[in-house]
Amino acid sequence: MTPRLLPWLLLAPALVALSLVFVLPIAWLFRISLNISEGSGAMMEAVALDSYATLFADDFTWTLTANSFRLAATASTGAVLLGYPIALFLFRTRSRFRPLLAILAVAPLMVSGVARVVGWLVVLGDQGLVNAALIGLGLTQRPVPLINNWDGVAIGLTESVMPYVILSLLAGFGRLDRSVEEAAATLGAPPWRVFLRITLPLSLPGVVLGWLIGFVLAMSAFVTPRLLGGGRVFVLATEIYDLALESVDWPAAAALAMYALVLLLLVLAAYTALTRRIAH
Repeated sequence: MTPRLLPWLLLAPALVALSLVFVLPIAWLFRISLNISEGSGAMMEAVALDSYATLFADDFTWTLTANSFRLAATASTGAVLLGYPIALFLFRTRSRFRPLLAILAVAPLMVSGVARVVGWLVVLGDQGLVNAALIGLGLTQRPVPLINNWDGVAIGLTESVMPYVILSLLAGFGRLDRSVEEAAATLGAPPWRVFLRITLPLSLPGVVLGWLIGFVLAMSAFVTPRLLGGGRVFVLATEIYDLALESVDWPAAAALAMYALVLLLLVLAAYTALTRRIAH
């Protein structure tokens, strides 16, 4: 056995598993997108680009794309802004309760996504806790609409992706050096300048990674836009569901899914280029 073959032999089980659970399903999905859907809902095997032609000729596709990008960017940005102080605190604290605090930060991942969305329906509803507090404080006379719209979906998605963002930020904080911050403070730099000139630049790779993970997860989310949106928020994931299970147009659904996958790959390519630029 040559030394060059040894790494490939070690990687073989992982490559086989990856092919079975990812590559083959994607390839089969692409094959379905080349079929033709008849008016009755039946799918006829073919090798045609009709679904893609219809997809790119429909202005609604570009509306879905813009909606998905806007919602994902909003949720991931909100998750980074809210999760950064939490992650930084967990990274720096020397408390004996640090493991417990870390578990609490990612505790939402232990609850079903559907259950969390239903919880947001209770909290954000017209008779929910938020509106009850606003009315009780005299800030409004009538309930503020926080569900069945973009605001509710953005809030739910932000909470949904924030645990992943926190974990990514903690992984990215490995470059932080406390001694450099202490040296800057000793030289007279105020805390805000230390943060802007040292802490934030050193943690920027983790911030970018956390934002990317949040963006990808929010971009592909279906449950939150479907339930909190009340059928009024249209994104790529909800349209794929409607095409596959309501319109029973599997080729169109597969084509739209492939289109969404390409968009995510382009985002990952942009992230790779950005990280290389930051590294240099």
